[in-house]
Amino acid sequence: MTTADAFQIYAVYIKATPEAIWDAITKPEWSQQYGYGGLVDYDLRAGGAFQSRADDAMKEYPGVPDVIVDGEVIESDPPKKLVQTWRMLMDADNVEGFTTLTYEIVPSSRPGVAKLTVTHDLTNAPGLAEMVAGKRESEGAGGGWNEVLSGMKTLLETGQPMVNWG
Repeated sequence: MTTADAFQIYAVYIKATPEAIWDAITKPEWSQQYGYGGLVDYDLRAGGAFQSRADDAMKEYPGVPDVIVDGEVIESDPPKKLVQTWRMLMDADNVEGFTTLTYEIVPSSRPGVAKLTVTHDLTNAPGLAEMVAGKRESEGAGGGWNEVLSGMKTLLETGQPMVNWG
């Protein structure tokens, strides 16, 4: 297996306002419609808790915990920037500890379009780095951040999820 970079950066242009992108990141009614379908819960103050909870479909898989990702908000500047710690808990045998995740949202020079940049510092989390880079897709781990961001873009631009989770 090849190793993934410990410091990963992803960027996508989305035909949406920064506020709509912020809501898609921080509100469960949006987060359940793209990516892995987790239900996010943020306390957006510095030091506030973050959790992504398994939805009913995820809970059908053996061993999936109620909270699949947790962390803490480091910085929150709606709708521009969110910095948080992020720890994957989905596989209890392979929890690697907290990583740092940064979302930056800026309007582009094109009207009605914003740029979302996701920076994920995965230092000391090589297994998670492989997963979020999409390198474990053939093992059923999904397409990582590329899939998550593609799903968010599709949802915000069309109003329809890229994948039907039901």
